Amino acid sequence: MAKYSFQSFALSQVTQNIISKLQFHQPTPIQRKVIPAVLRGESLIGQAHTGSGKTHSYLIPLFNKIDEAKKEVQVIVTAPTRELAIQIHEEVRKMVQFSGKEKDWKAMLMIGGTDKQKTIDKLKEQPQIVIGTPGRILDLMKEGALDGHTAKSFVVDEADLMLDLGFIQEVDQILVRMDQQVQLLVFSATIPDKLRPFLKKYLENPTFIVADENKPSPEKMEHKLIPLRHRKKADMIIQVSHIIKPYLAIIFANRKERADELHQELNSKGLEAGILHGGLTPRERKRMLKDIKSLRYQYIVATDLAARGIDIPGVSHVINADLPKEEEFYIHRVGRTARAGLEGTAINLYTDEDEQLIARLEKKGLPFEQCDIKNGHFIPLKDWNERSSRKRPESELDKEAWKQVRKPKKVKPGYKKKMNKQAESIKKKMKRKNYKGRK
Repeated sequence: MAKYSFQSFALSQVTQNIISKLQFHQPTPIQRKVIPAVLRGESLIGQAHTGSGKTHSYLIPLFNKIDEAKKEVQVIVTAPTRELAIQIHEEVRKMVQFSGKEKDWKAMLMIGGTDKQKTIDKLKEQPQIVIGTPGRILDLMKEGALDGHTAKSFVVDEADLMLDLGFIQEVDQILVRMDQQVQLLVFSATIPDKLRPFLKKYLENPTFIVADENKPSPEKMEHKLIPLRHRKKADMIIQVSHIIKPYLAIIFANRKERADELHQELNSKGLEAGILHGGLTPRERKRMLKDIKSLRYQYIVATDLAARGIDIPGVSHVINADLPKEEEFYIHRVGRTARAGLEGTAINLYTDEDEQLIARLEKKGLPFEQCDIKNGHFIPLKDWNERSSRKRPESELDKEAWKQVRKPKKVKPGYKKKMNKQAESIKKKMKRKNYKGRK
């Protein structure tokens, strides 16, 4: 349909040529909303999940607005991690190449872990497009090497992660040094309350764009739940690996220490896996991403760093060794797969403690399939909530817990509810103690 065509936007022939060479046929939902708003010069907040086409939703119109006659900074794009900044820069370089204006358009990457003096030397001629991490960009502005005051547009990508990592203050200091009329484009998967003071400070009546608000995960995605029970996670993942035979699988852990431990366990059991988390040195991360993209590994153990913006092509499966505590992190993780219309599978090892998260995700419309592994196959089980909601017979653990419950001296309204809550708390402590005793 014409309204879903890039030709319907007021884009120059050069930009249309770039889109054609990128082999983009139809704009994604967020691109349909963001591109015209950016072209009109509006500041905006864009809320979109990974894999939505967000990066090109702002790059395409910003490229369209570049004045090649002016050898000054016109666009600044900030990203919370070096990997994401490198990835955006690669896309920009590709677009510059496809434009046929390599002599007229200049883009520069500015990130930590690189030679700052070399960057300063290159800044004798200011680039039209700057991509980088807030710390290095701010540093170069303080040095007087980078003139950000000429920029007409400023992008904050992955703003919620920027906030989590403590970089929003540096973004704030960059904006103080820029033109007050700069077009501000903020993109974030979520809009946490702690981000609102920053947004209120710099955005007055911004355009607010939400893409695919009714689709918490890709349509061609299946979500499997496997109860962990008393079994070890590494052993379960080995069993899963024998069934799925993935093109590329990301195995998520909640902490870098746990990721290191799981990575070591899997490799010791013969499952060769890469590892990606924030504790790696810049050189280690760069080498690991290179190995992943060259398909050296079929499995990658990772923390949520890999779920936020870093593009790892070809991910067919996501395995949650640890389920995250929040729904949004689950959605970020599974967003690594089932991209560009391909199918994908999320396999989740869960315990009783994860049931509240699962219930919240089901309310968002995620269809979970309860299963287990037997004789090298997934076998269906009753739904997790059906299993947990049916009345269980009183166990020895229940009896022991109730023995420890403090009885009230006076019977007051709600006393039964309080006693039940106390019994459940004691039972959980006893379960944890028994579990530690078995380890």
